[in-house]
Amino acid sequence: MLGSASTLIVAFERPAIDWHAVAPELTLLGFGALLTLVDIVWLERGRAVVSALASFGLLASMVPVVTLAWDGADRSTFWGAYVVDDYALVMKAVFLLAGYVVVLLSTNYIAEGDYWENEYYQMLLSAVLGMVVMASARDLVTIFVALELLSIPAYLMATWRKRDLRSNEAGLKYYLMGVFASAVLLYGMSLLYGATGSTMLTDIDAAVSGGGAPLAVVTLGVIFVVVGFGFKVSAFPFHTWAPDTYEGAPTPVTAFLSVASKAAGFVALLSLVFVGFWGRADVYQPLMWALAAASMFGGNLMALRQTNLVRLLAYSGVAQAGYMLAPLAVAGESLATADDALSSVVTYLAIYAAMNLGAFAVIIAVARRTASAEIDTYKGLFRYSPGLAVAMTIFLMALAGIPPLGGWFAKFEIVLALLSPGTAWGVALGVIVAVNSVIALYYYARIASHMWVEAPPESADFDTTTPIKPPTSVSAALVLTGAATLAFGILPQWVGHFTDVSLVIALTG
Repeated sequence: MLGSASTLIVAFERPAIDWHAVAPELTLLGFGALLTLVDIVWLERGRAVVSALASFGLLASMVPVVTLAWDGADRSTFWGAYVVDDYALVMKAVFLLAGYVVVLLSTNYIAEGDYWENEYYQMLLSAVLGMVVMASARDLVTIFVALELLSIPAYLMATWRKRDLRSNEAGLKYYLMGVFASAVLLYGMSLLYGATGSTMLTDIDAAVSGGGAPLAVVTLGVIFVVVGFGFKVSAFPFHTWAPDTYEGAPTPVTAFLSVASKAAGFVALLSLVFVGFWGRADVYQPLMWALAAASMFGGNLMALRQTNLVRLLAYSGVAQAGYMLAPLAVAGESLATADDALSSVVTYLAIYAAMNLGAFAVIIAVARRTASAEIDTYKGLFRYSPGLAVAMTIFLMALAGIPPLGGWFAKFEIVLALLSPGTAWGVALGVIVAVNSVIALYYYARIASHMWVEAPPESADFDTTTPIKPPTSVSAALVLTGAATLAFGILPQWVGHFTDVSLVIALTG
């Protein structure tokens, strides 16, 4: 009896933890705990230091990222569910630096409002922690936990202006659509687990590629997972939450959602496609083609009619999601094509983070004078605040893909990845990218025309005679994002060197 009972005992071995590999996450976690402690002990007196602590925490977390990159070795822990390679390190660096810029944008904005400042930075660091975990996640459970660690604080941040009805509406819409997307995503993951018997992405790929899993169930699971992340990255037609959420949320939170949150969704999608689903190109390639084309046309055409700059950038973000989805429509053609597609998307994410955060930095600076994000309030901006007009023009033209600004290289990499396999639908999607770039140039140039050519509004309720002086933190954000946008365009080989990453070849040997 004792012997038979002993056969039921299963010994679970504790995984060997590579502490260096998880050092960025532990550093962020430590500073998040420190912010909580400061809030508990110092109460309102802690408001003077929480912004600086959050900034220092994000920069301190970059130190182990740099040391891991310097070491150069790929690391795997938790039985392969957590991997630190070049791809993960590049995306961790993008998330941490984007988070740092958002803290700079938030410092005065949050301090001057009737907000709970201490909790805001705790939520921000928690969301960034979810993104950093997402970059290394190679397991369905880890991906979902990281996504929720990102999403739940983001829901709270979107409705941070608690006495503003539009902010409440923004947070509620974001929450409801986010919960629905999570349910769709989780259902797709459960189908994949049921069909393959594993949550590890490498095991899922082996099962679906080798024909050992039910074809119909796997197909449905892949579709549900892609649709779930389509909500997260605001791809058309799953973008409906984005315009109202962007407009109603505090502007620094909007900047955060438009860049870091979108990038995290793409990181998860890339890991799933290139590691978990790569052998099922017949399923995800047509789906990605349709999502990319619809997002580009839908986002750009709807942006043409916008009169509010934040809503315009929301629809622009839908189109930008389409550009980044496009290479995934040809990723399954070959290993070389897959690597080109992955590198092009990572490059686009890095450059998009710089130019879009810069645009929101200008919006925050101008809104301090105009108290509005309406496009008409930007008329004549060059006449009374030329520095901000020049900065906004740089970021808008970069988003449009005009050389020598960073956006041209991002779009060039996307088109190159689409044309490299020589397939008809890759070439067709490359043409769609080119056509939509021209459409986008129209509404970006219209804003630039308002700033440079037209006179300030005659009935303006704000001062148009003295220059706008942004706070020091916003000016620092403008310098950082502007320098990065210019550097990416003038020295494209520099960013290309860091974003030349691979997932497929390393896994397939």
